Amino acid sequence: MKQSAKWRTPRIRTALVDATVWLLAYALSAIILSEIVGSLSWNNVVANALPAAILQVAIGSLFQLYQGRFKFGSLDEIPVLMLTGVVLTAMILTIDLVLTVVAYDTNLDITAAAFAIIGMIGWRLFVRAKSQRDQRRTPGIPTLILGATTRGEELVTKMFEDPKVEYKPIGFIDDYQSVKRLRIQGVQVLGTTTHLEDIIYKTGAKVLVSALPLHAAQLKEYESRCRALNVKLRVQPSAQEIVGGAIRLGDLSEVSEEDLLGRRPVKAEEEEIHKMLHGKRILITGAGGSIGSECARQVHLYKPAFLGMLDHDESNLHSTQMSIEGRALLDTDELILADIRDRERIFEIMEQFKPDVIIHAAALKHVTFLQRSPEEAFKTNVHGTLNLLEAAAANNVSTFVNISTDKAADPSNALGYSKHIAERLTAGINTNSATNRYLSVRFGNVLGSRGSMLPAFRAMIAAGGPVTVTDPEVTRYFMTIPEAVHLVLQAATLGENGQTLILDMGVPVKIADVAQELINHSGRNIDIVYTGLRDGEKLHEILSSENEHATPSRHPLINYVMAEKLDSNIIPKKTTPGNAITLLKTLAATTSTPDLLPR
Repeated sequence: MKQSAKWRTPRIRTALVDATVWLLAYALSAIILSEIVGSLSWNNVVANALPAAILQVAIGSLFQLYQGRFKFGSLDEIPVLMLTGVVLTAMILTIDLVLTVVAYDTNLDITAAAFAIIGMIGWRLFVRAKSQRDQRRTPGIPTLILGATTRGEELVTKMFEDPKVEYKPIGFIDDYQSVKRLRIQGVQVLGTTTHLEDIIYKTGAKVLVSALPLHAAQLKEYESRCRALNVKLRVQPSAQEIVGGAIRLGDLSEVSEEDLLGRRPVKAEEEEIHKMLHGKRILITGAGGSIGSECARQVHLYKPAFLGMLDHDESNLHSTQMSIEGRALLDTDELILADIRDRERIFEIMEQFKPDVIIHAAALKHVTFLQRSPEEAFKTNVHGTLNLLEAAAANNVSTFVNISTDKAADPSNALGYSKHIAERLTAGINTNSATNRYLSVRFGNVLGSRGSMLPAFRAMIAAGGPVTVTDPEVTRYFMTIPEAVHLVLQAATLGENGQTLILDMGVPVKIADVAQELINHSGRNIDIVYTGLRDGEKLHEILSSENEHATPSRHPLINYVMAEKLDSNIIPKKTTPGNAITLLKTLAATTSTPDLLPR
C-alpha cells in the first residue's frame, strides 16, 4: 500500500497543477478581455473556470495523462495535452450553447483554452529542463560521446536519467559538418576526431564512449590515442549481443581484444531465422561448449517450443542453463546428459523428444590433441556424428545442421579429416524425405572459445610471458562467437540438402600480430617466442579447396559447395590407435568400397 501511494502522489500533483493552470488561464483571460471589451463579472469567470478545471482532470485521466503512460514533458505527452485542451474547449463551447441560463462567454473560453494549453506544456518543459540542469551538475566521470547520432542521443539520455550511471556527458565528437556546434539535450558537438586530443585537454574528459559501429582498424586507432592520454575508451555491444537493439549502459565495456581483432556487423534475415526456430522443437548438441552454448542462447531468443541442450559434461550444461535462465537447478527435461558416441542413448533421445531441427556442435576440436589421439577424433567426430544423423533420419528430423571447421578444407590432420568425413556423411545420409535438409556450415577460428588462442595468450601475458607463437608467418581466420553463431543460423535457413555452407571470415590475421596487439593492450613489455609448426598444422588455412568450387549464396557473407557424399556403410565400427590416422585420411578421400579400406 505504501508503494502504491508513493506512485500515486506525483500523478495527483500533476493533475492538480493542470487544474490550477486552467483557473489561472481564465483569470488572465478575464483581465485581458476586460481591457478590450469592458469589465466581466468575476462570478461568471469562476462559473466558467471551475468546470474547465474539473473537466481537465477527467479528460486527462481518460487520455491517461495522469496514469504514467507518457514520459513527463516528452514529445509524446505534448500532443495529448493539446488534444485534451481541444476536447475540453469543445465541451465548454457546447455548454455555452445549451446552458444559456449561465453567462458563459465564448471569447473567454477560447482565450483561456489557448493560455491553458501553453501553460500546461510550458510548466512541464520548465520542470524537465530544470531537472536536466540539476542532473548535469551532479558529479560523474567527464565523458565524451563519439557520434552525435540517435544512439549517441540515447546514451546521453540514459546517462542523465539513470542515477546509477557513473558517466557525465560533456560533449559530442563527430566528423559531419552538418552537426557542427549542434546541441543535443544541452550537450554540444565540440569538434571532429581530428581534434580529439585538443578536445580532451580542454574538457578534462576521462572517458570516450563510441556510439558508432567501428571496425577493427578504427578501434585500434582510437584505443591507441586514448591510451596515450590516459583516457578510457568504452564501446557498446554488437548487434548480436543486444537483444532487440536495446541500449543498456551497464553493457558499456572496455575495448576487448575481440574488438581490436575485428568485430564486423552481421546483417541477418531475422524473419527467416524466426520462421525456422519459433515454435519448433530444437536440439543442440555440445550445448555446454563455446559454440553450442551461444547457439542455445541465441535460439532461446526465438522462443522455440522446446530447446533441448545435450552435452556429456554436466558442469558445462549447468553453466549454459545459468546463462540463459539465470538459474541452474538442472531440473528440466531440456537439459540432456548424454554422449553422442552412445548410439543407443542417442536413438532413445530422438524418439523421446522428436526434434524438428538439430544443430550439431558437439566435437573434439584441438589439432594437436587429436593428432596424438586420432582414434578419439574417429569415435566422436565421425561415429558420434553418424549416430546423430541416422537417429535424426529415422525420426524424420526436418533440418540437421552440422557445424564444421575450415580444417575440413584440404585436410592435413586428424581433426580436418574427421570433420571432412562428417561433412560428407551429412551430405550422404538418406533423409527419408525430399523436403528434409541435412547440411554443414564451415567456418574458421572463433575468438575467445575455451582452449583457443586468445585465452592462452591472455594467460601467458598474465604470467609475465613469454608469449609463444608457432611461426612468425602463420595466419588464421577469426570471427567472434556471437557473429559466427548468428551466421550459422542464417546459413541454416539458406542451405539445401547436401550442401556445405562456408562463412566469409574476412581477411586472415597473422597470429604474431595478434600476440603483439594483446601485449600492447596489456601495457607490459613481453617477448614473443616462436616454437615452430606442430604435426598436422598448416601455415595458412583455407575455407574451401580449389576443387570445391564455392558458389555465392544470396547472403553476402555465405558461400556454399556441394559436399561429396559418403555412404555410411563404408565406415568401420571401430579403429585402433595404430591405424586411426590412416583410416581417417583414407575415408576423407575415398570413393572406394569397404573391402579396400584398412581395418
